[in-house]
Parts: sequence; C-alpha cells; structure tokens
Amino acid sequence: MIPEVLSLILEIIGTVAFALSGSIVAVHASLDIFGVMFIGAVTAIGGGILRDILMGKIPPAIFSKAGIFLIAVLTSVVLFIFTYIKRKKYLEIEEKIEAVNNVFDAIGLAAFSVMGTEAAISGGFETHMFFCIALGMITGIGGGIFRDILTSKTPYVFRKHIYAVASILGAAIYYILRRYCGMLVGASVISMVFIVTVRMLATKYRWSLPRIKL
Repeated sequence: MIPEVLSLILEIIGTVAFALSGSIVAVHASLDIFGVMFIGAVTAIGGGILRDILMGKIPPAIFSKAGIFLIAVLTSVVLFIFTYIKRKKYLEIEEKIEAVNNVFDAIGLAAFSVMGTEAAISGGFETHMFFCIALGMITGIGGGIFRDILTSKTPYVFRKHIYAVASILGAAIYYILRRYCGMLVGASVISMVFIVTVRMLATKYRWSLPRIKL
C-alpha cells in the first residue's frame, strides 16, 4: 500500500470518528444543527489545518478536499438527526453515549496521530524525528482542543486522563517502525492499537498526569 492511499484511509476513519465525537459534545452543549455541524467539522479538520500551517502548506490541504469536509458535515448531520429522533431514549442512556464517544475520540486520535506523522515523513521531514512526532500529536489533539474551547470547556487534553501522551508515544512508535523498519501498514496498525488501548485503559483506571489541586 502506498503512503497516499494509507493517508486517505486514515483521514476518512479519523474524520468520521472525530466528527461523531465533536457532534456528541455539541449536542450535550444544546447547540442548534448548525452548531453541531460546525463543531463536528472543526473537531475533524482542526488538527490537520494546524499541521499544514506548520508544514508551510498555505492554504491547508483540507480546503481542496471537499469530499473530506462533506464527510465531516454529513456525519454531524446524521448524528444530530438520530439524536433528535431518539432524544428521550438518548437521555436514558447518556452514560453509555459518553462511553461510545470516548471510543470514537480514541479512534480519531489514533488515526490522526499516525496520519500527521506520515504527512511529515512524506513531506520531506523524515530526518527530523521530533518534528514528525510533534506534527503527529498536533494533528491528533488539535481538533479536540478547538472543540472544547468552542463549547466553553477547558480542553480535555490538559486536564483529564492520559491523552496527548498516548498520541506522542503512538506517533513515536509509528515513526520508528516506518523509518527504521520500513513498515507502513503494520506500523499504522501497531501504533493505532497502542493509542486506542492506552486511551481505553486510561479512562477505565483513571490514569492522569500529576496536577496541583488548590
């Protein structure tokens, strides 16, 4: 599989997962359908925009990819309609919805962390390990930061459970396997499974980085 095909697959997976995650947060914030679409789309494409700006790609690639943007918007609309139709039952299973949202968020984080690292490698920065890993992390967490800020929350990545660290470690695993072992698909699978597993365990066992409570 060539890097371009892999990147497209990861982009679609990450876009759907993060659009769902963003839309669920927007619904909980009682936003209207435009707000849900906007937050869903921003969550899905925000990290990629930051990545492209840091790589010097102006305008960012997403603005020439109408298909990816449409996937994000349509995913958000479908979630809004489903929630509206099932709104009474939705309130009854809110805790389960939160758990599902956490899974979507972990999948999006994993897909975009790998995609961001691959974008840096394919973009000619393969010898700059820390830059590649940083871009992987930024691609993974950027959209979620925008989502939380726009819904008046302290970004999840800064306050709860292991999040950015999972992205950094996953991006590092991908970089090492990709650059030094010549793996592509295998590196993607291993890195994504690692990130999702860490996120699920961090949520279950409430792993968090040290912080000061005043």
